[in-house]
Amino acid sequence: MRSIPDVTLNDGQTMPQLGFGCWSLSQEETTPAILSAFKLGYRLIDGAFIYGNEAQMGEALRASGLNRDEVFLTTKVWNADHGSAKTRASVERSLKTIGVDQLNLVLIHWPAPMKDLYVETWQTLIDLKKEGLIRSIGVSNFNADHLERIIDETGEVPVLNQIEINPGLQQNALRAACAAKGVVVQAWTPLGKGRSFDAAPIRDAAERSGKSPAQVILRWHMQLGNATIPRSANPARQADNLNIFDFELTADEMAAIATLDEGFRTGPDPSVFGAD
Repeated sequence: MRSIPDVTLNDGQTMPQLGFGCWSLSQEETTPAILSAFKLGYRLIDGAFIYGNEAQMGEALRASGLNRDEVFLTTKVWNADHGSAKTRASVERSLKTIGVDQLNLVLIHWPAPMKDLYVETWQTLIDLKKEGLIRSIGVSNFNADHLERIIDETGEVPVLNQIEINPGLQQNALRAACAAKGVVVQAWTPLGKGRSFDAAPIRDAAERSGKSPAQVILRWHMQLGNATIPRSANPARQADNLNIFDFELTADEMAAIATLDEGFRTGPDPSVFGAD
């Protein structure tokens, strides 16, 4: 079993730097995929209501034989559930569906700024944390202006911002803004759907280290200080994604990968997504 380093959140809680993402896993795939991940040593499971597999997250947790306090569970409040009453109902539904009394982390999935309810939604998460239903609260896909607003209007700093980061979309300015506020950055789609696998800096680092392009990119995330949540239902690939703590990229390799940033998103733009 691989030992995954922890990161300390700004509320004093700790979280594995590398976790297992459940996005796009079917209900049939989710339980066996998570059980395989648990067996390999993953202890952070990242889900969301909109993924449709929260019940299977709970099934895997119960079938694993692991104690509840050994597993860090994340879920998210979807765009349609913004606003005080709907946010509370969303979190209570997730607790019931997963079958736990407390969630380690709940995120606002997208700011959906055109709805103009993300501050109210954030305040509700603050309240639910005070009530003990959630240990830590954060956001996902928030730009710097969204972060500034919720902090200014509530005084509560998110512990984490889960955003799209990969070699083709490095988000340096947003990462710096998060770091300045003590907000951990967690990368989704950390491999960029493989778009950079054949790029010379990735290929050269893979050849030098004897690792795969995917392992080089995940190691790049670790050395930047990003947390991340790669996803695979394949146990061999799950194992490969963990096998990144026995090598380091050189300063020259990190600098070369930095040149791959082209600002290309594989997902939506947070400044305009979430109107529906």
